[in-house]
Amino acid sequence: MDEKEQVNGSYTKGFLVGAVVGGAVGAVLALLFAPKAGRELRRDIADRTGDLYDKASEFMNEDSGTPDEMHAGFVNEGRIRAERIVSSAKHQADNILSNAEKVLRDAKNRSAQLHAGASESHGTEI
Repeated sequence: MDEKEQVNGSYTKGFLVGAVVGGAVGAVLALLFAPKAGRELRRDIADRTGDLYDKASEFMNEDSGTPDEMHAGFVNEGRIRAERIVSSAKHQADNILSNAEKVLRDAKNRSAQLHAGASESHGTEI
C-alpha cells in the first residue's frame, strides 16, 4: 500500500469514526434535552450508547473494500445526487419559463381585447 492509499484510508476511516461519534453525541444531547425523569434518561442513554457502540464495532469490522472502492462509492453517490438536483432544477426552470410565457400571452391577449374595446367605444382606432 503506497502513501496515497494510506492517507485516503485513514481519511475515510477518520471521517466515518467522526460521523459515528457525532451521531452519538447528537443522540445523547437529544436525550438530555428531552423531558424525562433522571433514572429513565440515564437508562435511555446507556441503551443508546450500547447500540451505537455495537453498530460502530460492526461497521469497523466489516470488510467494506479498499479505500479506493469506498471513495469511488462516495463519489458515485455524490454524482447521482448532483444529477438529481440538476435535473430537478432544470425541470423547475422549464416550468417557470412555461408559466411566464403563458402569463405573457394572456397579458398580450388581454391588452389586445382592451385596446379593441376602447377603439369600439370611441369609434376610432387607437
